Parts: sequence; C-alpha cells; structure tokens
Amino acid sequence: MIAIFKREMRAYFTSPLGYFFIAVFLILNGAIFAFCTLQQGSDSNLSRYFTSILFAFVILIPLLTMRSFAEERKAKTEQLLLTSPVTLPGMVCGKFFASYAMFLMTLLVGLFDLYPLYKFSEDTPNTPRIIGYIIGIALVGAAFVAVGIFISSLTENQLIASLGTMAVLLLFLVTSFLNRYIPFPWLRSVLSWFSIYSRYGNFTYGYFDFAAILYYASICFVFLFLTVRVYEKRRWS
Repeated sequence: MIAIFKREMRAYFTSPLGYFFIAVFLILNGAIFAFCTLQQGSDSNLSRYFTSILFAFVILIPLLTMRSFAEERKAKTEQLLLTSPVTLPGMVCGKFFASYAMFLMTLLVGLFDLYPLYKFSEDTPNTPRIIGYIIGIALVGAAFVAVGIFISSLTENQLIASLGTMAVLLLFLVTSFLNRYIPFPWLRSVLSWFSIYSRYGNFTYGYFDFAAILYYASICFVFLFLTVRVYEKRRWS
C-alpha cells in the first residue's frame, strides 16, 4: 500500500493534474471566502462559506479522483497493478489515501484565508465552531474521495468518471434539501439518515459527533469495498 501511495503522490506532482487541482481549489476557495465574508462586512457568514465549499467539492473532488483507476485502464497499466505484489485492498487504499492526502493538504492551505478574520475582525471568531466546520468538511471530503475512487474504477474514460462522480456527489448533498418537498414522514426520515449534509450539520455547532464520524467512515468503507470487488471480478475475468 505504501508503494502505491508514494507512486500516486509522485504522479500528482509530476503531471499537470495535481497543480491544476491545487490552483482551481485555492482560486475557488478564495473567491467564495471573499464573497461570503470579506465583502459582506458585518453581515459576513462563515456558515455560508463552508456550505458553499461543500458544494464546490462536487466540482473539485472529481478533478482529483477521475484519473485514479480510469487512467490505469486507458494506459493499459492496470494489469501491472493486478499482478504486482500488493493486495487489492492495499492497492485501493493506497490510491484513496494519496488522493485524500492531496485533498487535505490543499484544504489546509486554503484555510489560511481565515487569518484575516482573526487579525482584523472586530468580533473574535468562534474557534470551537470553526474547528467543527473544518472537521466536518474534512470528513465529507473523505467520503467524497471514496466515491470518486469507486466511480473511476468503473470506466477508462476520465471525463465519464468525473461527470459520474459529480452526479453522485450532488445527489448526496441535495438529499436533505429535498426533504421539505416530500409528503411522507418515513421517507423524509430515511433520506435524512442517508444525507451527508445533515450529518455535517452537527459539526457546525461545535459538537464532536461520534455517530457522524462512524457514518462517514462507513461511507468510505462501503465505496472502497465496492472498488475492491470491481477489481476482484476484473482480475478473474
């Protein structure tokens, strides 16, 4: 797994994709931050900023994960991975952790945008809530990366992998917002339970929600397990 992780991290920094992802992420993050906080003056809203970032992940994370397995299939290097001395779970986890490490590093750099709030704001920001926001979006990012890894394993076309991931991530996010239009209480409860956004909301109040952490870990496990199953089937086909 470590060898796959190093290989993937090296690939991000020896190809334009890694730098393109970092540039797009930081530009989009800075623009959203400026619009939601700096330009709003006394009406600045960190909640709106972090919620907007979540929806930006629908575009950003597919850029990061679309090449994970799709490029291997297109370049015909997939068989090298399948015959290498590494287990399928190790191969999948290596790619997942590389993508997630790239995501986290870029996210942490982007969070330096919060510095002006501490330096120049008249009202001291609520640090526990900000930490809750950061933990929440980091967990959502892990779940989204796992989804992107799985979608990438289904096709050799990076564009299809990217668009497919965007569609699934958007569905995960809008589930909560559709609840108000559903007349059946039991269906609203089911959708709320599956909603990634409603679980994230618990962190926005500064609460450390272990149930939500378990939920996001379960999402990661399910999609990584499905990716392993895809390659188990492909290995013997």
